Amino acid sequence: MVIIRIALSVPVDILFDYQAEDASSHDIGLRACVPFGKKKLTGIIMAIGTETQVPIEKLKSVYCIFREINPLPPALLDLFQFCSQYYHHPLGMVIMNSLPVLLRNNKPVKLKDSAQHPLRLTDSGRRIDITTIPARNRVARRLLTEFQNATILTAQQIKQISPRTSKLLIEWKRLGWVTEKPTIETSPSKTTPIPTLTADQANAVTTVTAELERFNTWLLHGVTGSGKTEIYLRLIESALSHDKQTLVLIPEINLTPQLEAVFRARFRTVLLINLHSGLNDTQRLTGWLQAQRGEAKIILGTRLAVFTPLSRLGLIIVDEEHDSSFKQQDGLRYSARDLAIFRARKTNIPVVLGSATPSLESYFNAINGRYRYIRLASRAMQSARLPSIQYIDTRIHKSQAGLSEPLLKALEKCLANKYQSLIFINRRGYAPVLLCKSCTWSALCQRCSSRLVVHLRDKKLCCHHCGHEENFPRACPQCGNQDIAPFGQGTQRVEETLRAHFPAARILRIDRDSTRRKNAWKEILHAIHTHQVDILIGTQLLAKGHDFPNLSLVGILNADTSLYSTDFRASERLFAQLMQVSGRAGRANVAGHVLIQTEFPDHPLYHALQQHDYDTLAQALLTERKIAGFPPYVYQALLRAEAHSIKIVLNFLKQAAHLAEPTQAIELYDPVPAQLLRLKGMERAYLLIQSTSRKQLQTFLAEWYRQINTLPTRQVRWVLDVDPIEF
Repeated sequence: MVIIRIALSVPVDILFDYQAEDASSHDIGLRACVPFGKKKLTGIIMAIGTETQVPIEKLKSVYCIFREINPLPPALLDLFQFCSQYYHHPLGMVIMNSLPVLLRNNKPVKLKDSAQHPLRLTDSGRRIDITTIPARNRVARRLLTEFQNATILTAQQIKQISPRTSKLLIEWKRLGWVTEKPTIETSPSKTTPIPTLTADQANAVTTVTAELERFNTWLLHGVTGSGKTEIYLRLIESALSHDKQTLVLIPEINLTPQLEAVFRARFRTVLLINLHSGLNDTQRLTGWLQAQRGEAKIILGTRLAVFTPLSRLGLIIVDEEHDSSFKQQDGLRYSARDLAIFRARKTNIPVVLGSATPSLESYFNAINGRYRYIRLASRAMQSARLPSIQYIDTRIHKSQAGLSEPLLKALEKCLANKYQSLIFINRRGYAPVLLCKSCTWSALCQRCSSRLVVHLRDKKLCCHHCGHEENFPRACPQCGNQDIAPFGQGTQRVEETLRAHFPAARILRIDRDSTRRKNAWKEILHAIHTHQVDILIGTQLLAKGHDFPNLSLVGILNADTSLYSTDFRASERLFAQLMQVSGRAGRANVAGHVLIQTEFPDHPLYHALQQHDYDTLAQALLTERKIAGFPPYVYQALLRAEAHSIKIVLNFLKQAAHLAEPTQAIELYDPVPAQLLRLKGMERAYLLIQSTSRKQLQTFLAEWYRQINTLPTRQVRWVLDVDPIEF
């Protein structure tokens, strides 16, 4: 009797046994549809054997095993196992949630006819000896002969051989004998000139390519505009020369169009795919399969792309590695950056972490020798200089609607010189607060512990946490006073103010409200690069990775708010954000200037920013964290819980704390309500666990997780968040 062990997407961390007489060891990694209670579920076959702990009379049979595509490779199954064990999340949920939606259904994948695309033999296909194909399989023999003679066969040529080639090619594709030859433009007239490397860039490329065949974690720390992307391109070129695939992870979907255009311009004859949430289900599956079959040589994607099956992976690049978007904040709370490092180590290939402002954890690992450290100290273009940074003391220069007189004069001068400007304020909407001056009532979200944001054009009050919307009230609902007014500034209010000051200027606001429409980002970037915009107003969407050659001035509003935060990572994030957005200025032949409105111009963080001195600030922050006992000197986990009542949540966390076996190596703190207590109608709290030893923390969490699962949790939702970055 053949037993298959299947991982299913259910909140139970075990494998389920089923009978499958036609299964073999070759089926490990394939999907299988099985009965589960009264439902049908599809899962992944993780093991095959002949023994089971389930009584024979209760053992159910598998409905079917889907063999139309290749199984998940062992290296990827190892990644899933590690992810499940490290983040303490059920294995089946880890695997199934990482797959394209069309692979989670209880039906086979409908593959397009392989003969409609030009095809060629792969390396393994060329090694096939025709005598190993039985003489009675005349169609297979003839097809192989035609491939060997012609190298590439078109759809018409394949159809002329036999009508039966369609099914044959599906099997050959699964075996990795043939692959699609991508139809890619190769016009030499459109070839992008390859820039000459600076000494720092050349050293980085030479150093990494010399060790392309072994695992290393490289921290590529380069100032904004130092040419990290060009280094990525050269490293990918080296990987391609060895017929290897490259996985490039980026933090935001909005970075995809620009980076994809750069990559396609350089590698016109190479199949590049992108994987992100903006694709429909068919597009995502198509790209996923092309990566699995080894046809796609460059895979560009956001955090979920770290789970893409890659048959010939040779290099991983994590761009903007410091970005918190690489950490999933619900469900399986994994870090794509950390999983990329694990995957590179298991595959014995290099992983490159690039950033102008590395996370303190990565910087700490680099200066202590755990990571290899490469520094790019200057900008790549000789004419490009780091922008000058100045502060506008708002205690002296009072602002009107958020904009001070020196900033307005700088904008006027920039317009006169026909350069572009950027006003950065990390708050969308018109104003963050609607307040009654008479009774001090303010508009609050009924589902969250937050204020509703004023969106004046839509005459709406919106919650940016849960999406709740209300109509704009005509009077105060508490006292009836009609003198209610918005307080504070958001992108919409800044836009209104700038239009009043500069009526002739072409002003473009860029935030999540203005980029929701499909293709909006491509149109926005085209408008900026073709000088159809004079003043940009944007949130953090504009702070990362974009290259605007004509941008001269950056004005930053409301930066001081992060200085009051209780989050120990607030200073690190503020510095990274300001450094990144400042780096948008002066990237070509245009001199860059940055003006920051602040009440604390003498703050050490602002002083380090003015000197473009990441190292001094990083060393100071590391000293503070060592004294306080914060990461990277300790390792942390949060037990997060939520319910409709905070009393239920705190009671659950107290029960969980009582289950913990106290040891000297583990610190267990008292449960506390979350800073944003109520979110989407649920009240939240957490319990912090930390240790100076990652291994001892993991050992503790594994046993504790098993015990927490024994608690009654019908009214509570909970999750273990390992290496949390938000509290």
